[in-house]
This record gives sequence, structure tokens and C-alpha cells, in this order.
Amino acid sequence: MWRTRAAAACVICRSLANSSCGIKRKSPLQNLHLVCRSIHHPSYPSSKFQRPPLRISIQLFSSLNRLPLRKTKLLNVKYGYQFHRNFWLARLASRLLKVRYLILGSAVGGGYTAKKTYDQWKDMMPDLDEYKWIIPDFVWELDELIDFEKLIKALPDADDLAKLLPDFDKIGESFASLKGFLSPGYNLVSELIGASDLLLLLGAPGETAFRATDQGYDNDKQFKKVSDKEKIDQLQEELLRTQLKYQRMLERLEKENKELRKLVLQRDDKGIHQRKLKKSLIDMYSEVLDILSDYDASYNTQDHLPRVVVVGDQSAGKTSVLEMIAQARIFPRGSGEMMTRSPVKVTLSEGPHHVALFKDSSREFDLTKEEDLAALRNEIEIRMRNSVKEGCTVSTETISLSVKGPGLQRMVLVDLPGVISTVTSGMAPDTKETIFSISKAYMQNPNAIILCIQDGSVDAERSIVTDLVSQMDPQGKRTIFVLTKVDLAEKNVASPNRIQQIIEGKLFPMKALGYFAVVTGKGNSSESIESIKEYEEEFFQNSKLLKTSMLKAHQVTTKNLSLAVSDCFWKMVRESVEQQADAFKATRFNLETEWKNNYPRLRELDRNELFEKAKNEILDEVISLTQVTPKHWEEILEKTLWERVSTHVIENIYLPAAQTTNSGTFNTTVDIKLKQWTDKQLPNKAVEVAWETLQEEFSRFMTEKKGKEHDDIFDKLKQAVKEETIKRHRWNERAEDSLRVIQHNALEDRSISDKQQWDAAIHFMEETLQSRLKDTESVIEDMVGPDWKKRWLHWVGRTKEQNIRNETKNELEKLIKCNEDHAAYLANDEVTTVRKNLEARGVTVDPCLIKDTWHQIYRRFFLKSALNHCNLCRRGFYYYQRHFVDSELECNDVVLFWRIQRMLAITANTLRQQLTNTEVRRLEKNVKEVLEDFAEDNEKKVMLLTGKRVQLAEDLKKVREIQEKLEAFIEALHQEK
Repeated sequence: MWRTRAAAACVICRSLANSSCGIKRKSPLQNLHLVCRSIHHPSYPSSKFQRPPLRISIQLFSSLNRLPLRKTKLLNVKYGYQFHRNFWLARLASRLLKVRYLILGSAVGGGYTAKKTYDQWKDMMPDLDEYKWIIPDFVWELDELIDFEKLIKALPDADDLAKLLPDFDKIGESFASLKGFLSPGYNLVSELIGASDLLLLLGAPGETAFRATDQGYDNDKQFKKVSDKEKIDQLQEELLRTQLKYQRMLERLEKENKELRKLVLQRDDKGIHQRKLKKSLIDMYSEVLDILSDYDASYNTQDHLPRVVVVGDQSAGKTSVLEMIAQARIFPRGSGEMMTRSPVKVTLSEGPHHVALFKDSSREFDLTKEEDLAALRNEIEIRMRNSVKEGCTVSTETISLSVKGPGLQRMVLVDLPGVISTVTSGMAPDTKETIFSISKAYMQNPNAIILCIQDGSVDAERSIVTDLVSQMDPQGKRTIFVLTKVDLAEKNVASPNRIQQIIEGKLFPMKALGYFAVVTGKGNSSESIESIKEYEEEFFQNSKLLKTSMLKAHQVTTKNLSLAVSDCFWKMVRESVEQQADAFKATRFNLETEWKNNYPRLRELDRNELFEKAKNEILDEVISLTQVTPKHWEEILEKTLWERVSTHVIENIYLPAAQTTNSGTFNTTVDIKLKQWTDKQLPNKAVEVAWETLQEEFSRFMTEKKGKEHDDIFDKLKQAVKEETIKRHRWNERAEDSLRVIQHNALEDRSISDKQQWDAAIHFMEETLQSRLKDTESVIEDMVGPDWKKRWLHWVGRTKEQNIRNETKNELEKLIKCNEDHAAYLANDEVTTVRKNLEARGVTVDPCLIKDTWHQIYRRFFLKSALNHCNLCRRGFYYYQRHFVDSELECNDVVLFWRIQRMLAITANTLRQQLTNTEVRRLEKNVKEVLEDFAEDNEKKVMLLTGKRVQLAEDLKKVREIQEKLEAFIEALHQEK
């Protein structure tokens, strides 16, 4: 029984000894069962009194972490030595728990980081809702038009589709066979990587360059055999070839990108989806510069907004560089003569079509068509000539041109007249100083990018513009130097190192941000932009300047130049535009404060608004002419016409007819002279009187002050409008013909119908004769001097000539008294008799003086006699009705004055009708035309509407507009950023 139990115990012991997983040791006896130990191992000490053996230390290993566990100690137990309990499983579990915490913490942190990165990417992604218009509307409505559940059910099962799949093993074999075709792409990548390493060795840090190729192990062996110089030459040639190769690749990609952008812009331009496009940044900025160019800075508001100022010596190639940047031959050309006569502001922006247009015109010039290019060049030349004042060669007036096209770099350039050293014949004497002042005015702007153009084909010592640029920007912080005509320079310059010195900034006394070398053609004005680009690329490909590293790849071609200029321009804009906006804001506050203090009760009306107000007032005053009563018109016309023709009637018609002896001769003379007068002079005089009367009335309405509402600021404008309208107005030519017939008929009528008309004619005759008599007596008084009353009262005397005339007058009066029926003219014997009588009294008289004095004496005598006869005719209407039969009284002169009076009344009535029905309306039309012309002529408005008030309102409006546009531009700039 005990043996059986002992054997079982030994089996258990062996199993325990053999089950020590991962522990390399011999099983100690302490691990055996007590019965086994006493039966099978009797030699093992079991008494507690025996001395325990030495402690044994063993090394334990874990299969999980491969790290040593703690050493085990053998301790005494009741039944002998027993192995110390080592809880390694618990410790292992605790370590695993620590690993769990680490993994859990890492998972939480990684998840948070991933979420944060996702949110950042999500914010960076654009809002694609704005581009839903790209997908047609019917795509979004497919779920309504198509039943996708029926479509899914109609599709075959996955098993059926699996049978249709190709054999991928055969496809793998096919790909293996295509390995030879894919190897060139792999080689291309290898070339790119090798070229980049090569450029890092050859190029300077921070430069933009292309990658050269690595020729591999075979070329390396070849390089080792040759000398170091030949090796460098080969590397440089290979580098240039690779640069050009990848340059062509880039150009091809850029061309494809340009075409795609053109398609997108064309679609936006057509407005297929009727989206309202915003103005581009460069267009907004150009508008601000246009406003500033028209701004009269009378309040010292300086313009420090950036723009690219293109300066250079005459014929240095400024215009050609600008055309290469604009990619069109848009400027007029000349051989060695000055073509740029005024500043030309060119705004470059991207657009679907290559077009150009002026700021003040809506016509678009298609730059892809040669006829439009020729028309544009001609228009620019005409504008330049018109802007140049008489006696000058250049103008300060800026011509604003906008050029749009696919692939154009956005910027604003100002092409200035070329700097000259000598004033030639045909130029104004101050041309040189004027060009210098214009250039300095633009370059003094601390935020302007100066594009200094230097001709590389001439000696550097002949340069004028470099000294000017060095004065304006001595540190070179905003200057870009461009060397043109490098092809001619390489051909003509004996030492190519001189070109290298120029590009490195060591030859000229100026500093610059960057130096560029360009070729702008062969000098042929008929060359196209594409041919110039090809020639430039071919030249630099074969140029020794690049092969010998005198020039670097990023310093050549106009394309690299335009990219660099655009980058500098926008960098300067971003750095300075907010500061300029703040400056205009401060200026606006100052102007508003000045207006409030000086004009607190007036609205802020600028020049254009004041012009509109004055225009309305002037038109109202013209309309007021139609409100003049017919009676007023006729009275003015009749009075003015008689004043104009009375002298002719008295001197040439009445007086000669009155010298006749009978009534028949009188009437015949009167009729003949009236007919001649009517045919030649009277209608023209009547029209002149009517036109002068209209002018006077128009002037009266224009200059009449209207109480407190009158604004004297409009007086100058009204006067100019009145003068220009009068100058343009022409009376209707047919008016004279119709008026001649009417006047002739009126003068032919001799029938006085009633006593009232007879009395009116006598009154008219008396007034006329008395007026003439008064004038005649005034003339006689001037001839003979004052009478004795005036001499005593005013203490004045007669001159010697007046004494002679007085003696002559007295002698002639005796002659008239002796013969009251004397003729109007003295006979020669009578003149001799008067002269001898005067000489007998000691007065020497000239015969001409006698005749002149006789004319006035006889005129006075005749007028007095006519007045007496007029009084007698007051009761002669009865005899007139009987045709003066059986009567000694003849009143034919009264009938004459009645005919004249009636003609005047009928003429005044006819002219009044022409005035009110035709001429006033034509005058109103002319006034409108004059006002429209003045509205389009800014110089005219500035000249006519002047004063501190106008200037202050104008500046205030401009500053507000500039500030608002600048703020809108800054907001759009931040959004793009």
C-alpha cells in the first residue's frame, strides 16, 4: 500500500521536476514529495538538527522579456530546505499592465493628434459647395430619374462577375515583359536625382536652377581620364543641355496650364452660370492709381503706392522689355528717335483673351490680330502727341492702358520717356530737364520698384540713367537692373568679363536687388513675340556667357525677369499698402475738419456735382426766355431796330426827298430809296437786331442775381456758356428772305385808316425830329463853344477855332435869313462871299470849314422847319383823306413816317415769332451741347469752377474714394493671402 502511494508520489515528483517551464536547473530535493524523499532518497537528511547546505543561487530567464529575474534563496523549513516562493507571474502581469497603460496613452494621444491634423486639413480644403455648378444639374437629379434598386437587382452576382475577371497570372507575366518599356522612366528619375546633386555642387545657395543629369558609372570613368578643366567644361555643357531640356518640359506644362486657365476664364467670361465675377486684385489696385493720377495734391497728399517704374537711356530697349513682359508689340516704334513722349501706365492682368483697352475707352484691341495691334500703336502715338502742349517735347500727363491675357504676370508698370544727354533740333530747350524731373518724381516714391534698363551694346561709361538711379535708391533696396541687347554685347565686347562685372553689380556705381540679362530681338520692328522668344532661347543655349558660368540660369530671359519683377512688386504692395491706407485716412479726417469749420451750412459738392447744379440752373434760365411776353419782345425789337436804322432813314431817305419841290417828286424819291433799302440792308439789319436782342435777354437771365440763392461760384461758368453759345448760334438763313417780302409789302402801303394812326405817325415824327435837332444843336455847340451864359457861370472860354466857327456860324445864319428857301448845299460863289466877309472882319476861314459849318446850320434850320410843318399837319388828316385836293397843306412826310412806323411794328412782330417759335429752342439746344462739351472737358471745368471751396470738396471726394478702394483692395489681398 505504501509502495503504491510512494510510486505515485514519485511520479508526481518527476512530473513536477519536469514541468519547470523556462527554468534551466536541476530539480532540488525540496521539490519532491516527503514520502518519495524518505523512501527513494534515504540518504537525504530529514532531521532538523542537521546543518543546512550552502545557499545555491541560480539564474532565471523569462521567455517574454529575456531579462533576468531575481535570484532565488534556499531557506530552512520544518522538513528540510525548501525553495523560496518566487511570484514572477504576478510581477510579469504587473509589467504587462504597465505596457497596457503605455499603449492606451499612446492611442489616446495619437487619436487626438490625428483628429487635430484632420481638422487642420479640413480647414485648408476649399469649400466645394461653390463649385457645384461644375457638375450639371441633371447629375444631382439622377436619383429621381433612375431607380437604382431595380438597377442593382438587374446586375449579375459576384460569382458570375468572378468568372469574367482576367487571369492575373498572365497579366503579371505581361507586366514583366514591359519592364524594358518602363526602364526609360526609371532612368529619367535617376537623371533628375543625379542632376540635382550636380547642381548642388555647381550652383550657389538659394538660386533657382535646373537639374543636370548623371551619366552613370561609365561617364565617371571617362571624367577620371581627362583633365579637371575638360571635366568641368563637360559638366557645364551637360548641365546647360539638361537645363534647356527641362526648361522645355516646364514651358510645355506651363503652356498646357495656360490653355486650361484660358478655358476656365472663357467659361467664366461668358457667364454660363451667370455668376458675378469679382474684380481682380490688380484691377482694383490699378483703379486706385488712376484716381491718384488725376488727383491734384494741393494739400500735400503724397502718393507712395508701389508701381514698377521703367527708366533707361533713350533707345536702351525699355519699350522692348515692356513688350516682352506684356507679350505683345503694343508701342509705337522709331529708329533712333524719341517715341515715348509721356508716361504710359500699363496694368498687366490675367484674362481669357489677349486684349488691351484704355482707361477712358470701351474699345478692346485684340492683340492676336495685326490690324488691332497697328490701331493700338497708332492710338497711343496720337494720345502722346495730343498730351504734349505747344512748345514742349514731352508731357507729364499719364496714359493709362490695361493689358489682359493668359499667363501674364500681374503688376503695374510705368514706361517713362528715355533719359537724354543732348537736346537736338526740333526739341524744346527744357526737354532734358523735363525728362529728369518726370523720372525723379516717379522714382522718389519710396515704395516704387525701379526697373533700370541699360543697353549692353554701348560703353558703360556712356550710361546716364545709372547715376540717376543711384541717387534715388543708393542702397538698391528697390532696384532691379536689366542689361539688354546681350547678343550684341557678347559679339562686340572684347572682354566678356565686363558683362560679368555688370551682372554682378561691380561695374556701375549703383546697387540692385537683382541683375538680369535679356535679349529683346534682332532690331527688326516686324518681329513677333514668339520669334523673339525663340531667338532669346537659342542665343542663351549657345552663349559662352552661360557655358563659362559668367551668367547664371536664373538671371537670363525676360520670363525670369517678369517673374522676379512681379514678386518684388507684390511684396512691396503687401508691405506698404496698409500704411498708405492709414495715411489717406488721416488726410480725410483733416479735410473733413477743415470743411466743417469753413463751410458748416453747405453740402460737400465736388466739381462734377457743382457742374450738374450749374447746368440745371442754366437750362432753367434758358427756359425762362420762353416766358417773356410777346409785348416785351416787340417793344424791345421795335425800339432797337429804329435806333439802328433811324440815321439811314433821316439822312438818306427823308432829307434828300424833302429837298424836292413838289409832292410827286417827294413820293417818287421816297419809294425808290425805300425799295433799295429793303432789298439790300433792311432785312439783314432786322435779323442782326433780333439776334442782339436775344443775346441781351439771354445775358440778362444768366447774370441776374437771385437774392440769397445766388451762388457766385457759377458766374464764371455761366459767362463761358453764354459766350460759347452765342458763338455757335446761327440765325435761320431763310428768315431774311421771308422778312424782306413782309417789309416790302409793309412799306408799299400808304393808307392810314383812322385819325389815331395819323396822330401816332405825327407823334413818331416829332420825337424823331426833336431827337435829331437836339443832336444837331449839341454838335453846333461843340463847334462854336459855350454861349455867354456858360462862359460867365462856369468860367470857361472859347478856343481860337471855336471863335472862327462862331463867326462863320453867324455869317451863315444871315444867309439863311435872307433866303429861307435856300438849297441844302452852298454854291461856290456863296462860299467865296462868306469867306470874304469874314476876312473883312479879320477872320481867316478855310472853305471846307465854311461848308462843314453850313451843313450843321442848314440841318438845324431844316429840322426846325420840319417840326413847324409837323404841327401844321396835326389837323391835316381830313385833307389826307381827300388826297390834299384844293389844299395848300401837304403832309407827305407824315405819311412817310407812318409807313416807317408800320414797317417797324410788322418787322418786330415777325421777329418775335421767329424768336419764340424757332430761335429760343435752337439756343436751348446749343446751350445743352455746350454744357455737354464742358462736362467732357475736365480742364475746362477746372478752369471755370475754381476756388478754395471747390478744391476742398474735390480733394475730399478723391481722398474718400481712394481710401475706400484701398480698404477693399486690402481686404481682397488678405483673402487671397
